Amino acid sequence: MDVLHPRLLVTRFAECFAFYDAVLPELADAHLARGGASGPYASWDVGDEGVLALFDRAAMATVAGTAELPAELPAQDRAMFVSRVADVDAAFAFCLRHGAEAVAAPADRPEWGPTLRNALVRDPDGTLVELQSY
Repeated sequence: MDVLHPRLLVTRFAECFAFYDAVLPELADAHLARGGASGPYASWDVGDEGVLALFDRAAMATVAGTAELPAELPAQDRAMFVSRVADVDAAFAFCLRHGAEAVAAPADRPEWGPTLRNALVRDPDGTLVELQSY
């Protein structure tokens, strides 16, 4: 049962699908549960719990009545996907090999927590992804 899970509304569905389908099994032990690369929906689970879903932004805009609005807003990030990993450096390199864009290289962040280490990447649609260990 999916009680709560993030759903990313993306414009580059096929590329985002390829990215998350490559990295989620390694980073979160997740498996593709529904959908596929052709969209407009796909989701990954750990066991029987939802971890992440992708949905085509234009398809949602049609249902939400916002299709006439610009697809992109010039603003700060409005959402991010966070994945706790055993090795931030390895996860960062792994994501880059699968199409992520580097944002912030792996670094210790003691100001956020005494043992916190993180890195930031962007998925192919530009969604901010944090890789963290603590």
